[in-house]
Amino acid sequence: MTIKKDHKINTFMMQLREGARVRIKKKTSNGSVVYEGIVMPTVSRNIVIKLDNGYNVGIRPEHADVELISGAEPLKELVKDKGVKEVEEAGLPVLSILSTGGTIASKVDYRTGAVSPQFSTDDILEAIPELGQIANIRGKVLYSILSENMRAEYWTKLATEVHNELKSGAEGIIVTHGTDTMGYTAAALSFMLQTPAPIVLVGSQRSSDRPSSDAAMNAISAAKVACSDLAEVVVVMHGNTSDKFCLIHRGTKVRKMHTSARYAFQSVNDVPVGKVYYDASNIGNIKVEFLSAYKKKTRDANELELRAELEDKCTSIKYYPGADPAILDFFAEQGYKGIVLEGTGLGHVSTDWLTCVERVVKSGIPVVMTSQCLYGAVCDRVYNTGRDLLRAGIIEGRDMLPETALVKLMWVLGQTTDMDEVRNMMQQNIAGEISGGRTLQ
Repeated sequence: MTIKKDHKINTFMMQLREGARVRIKKKTSNGSVVYEGIVMPTVSRNIVIKLDNGYNVGIRPEHADVELISGAEPLKELVKDKGVKEVEEAGLPVLSILSTGGTIASKVDYRTGAVSPQFSTDDILEAIPELGQIANIRGKVLYSILSENMRAEYWTKLATEVHNELKSGAEGIIVTHGTDTMGYTAAALSFMLQTPAPIVLVGSQRSSDRPSSDAAMNAISAAKVACSDLAEVVVVMHGNTSDKFCLIHRGTKVRKMHTSARYAFQSVNDVPVGKVYYDASNIGNIKVEFLSAYKKKTRDANELELRAELEDKCTSIKYYPGADPAILDFFAEQGYKGIVLEGTGLGHVSTDWLTCVERVVKSGIPVVMTSQCLYGAVCDRVYNTGRDLLRAGIIEGRDMLPETALVKLMWVLGQTTDMDEVRNMMQQNIAGEISGGRTLQ
């Protein structure tokens, strides 16, 4: 049976019984597209179906022909433009989704071919109705930006919103975020918040309207982690080339290691927190497993605390052969309060940088040394250059990622300007950022 939408009736929509198999022919400006799959639960006015490849698609009922293949029953009419609303279901935890944009909240603008952030939190819920089976969802759009536009003041607002949501009863937080700078934001939240519940950052490498999108699997896995026995900031993203599992990464030890692969994120100098084993056919079968080598912080072990002050006048400088040390003086003259160096190997720069480093440190600007190698720890006690850097006042960044060290320095300078205290705090393990080079073999 084919049921055609009355195009003149714009105040109602049709909702099919969940589990029915349908074939939908959708008219577009360029012709028509045919979708076939299983009707999924939704609180929106769109028809959401799961395609045979496991991905979901939301279809507006206007100008659509719906053919019921199996599981047919009379259609129900719902008032239009109610929008996504919270559906409270007894026994489910309450999660808050805070959207900042990024590819997970994006779709292709087919006029230009570019991806741009156009999805609200409601749109994400429409596209991924399984989230409503995991938790009672409430959401808020903070930003609609691609993550290269993130900045320190946005981190402060985001941390404050997370704090407020947890304080008002949310049992877990999901932050949707662009992947390019997700590691920076995860580190910022790790330092700014002491949390009794999971704070999970999630994104996607491919937008939701692409056939190979990782958005749904990542978001569903993130929701599972946000309901788990965890009390820290983590990133949840694809773990391999297939759709078998996602990895859970500590917020201060995670890095995007590939420009476009879905498994781009890796834990560096530490083991992952755990895995989420995915089952597209049955949400109830999705399992969260914490790795035995990882010492996680358990739910409610910490009191909720917000320490959101940041000093945004900090910079990161990558050393290269022949680099001019005058760049240190430049940033000092521009009023910068802290500098992170990405040195070579164990944490080195050329000997002609020593005078500048010493001058900048004596002026009251902390200089933290990290390594471009990423894996392994800085140790400036092995070679003469390193020992000279220590005498010049450099602070060793241990095995911190350069971006984590930068965010940490911003946060530390937001707490104190005393140079001795800055040095001590930078070498303390505050949010799991210093691990001693622990990795999975």
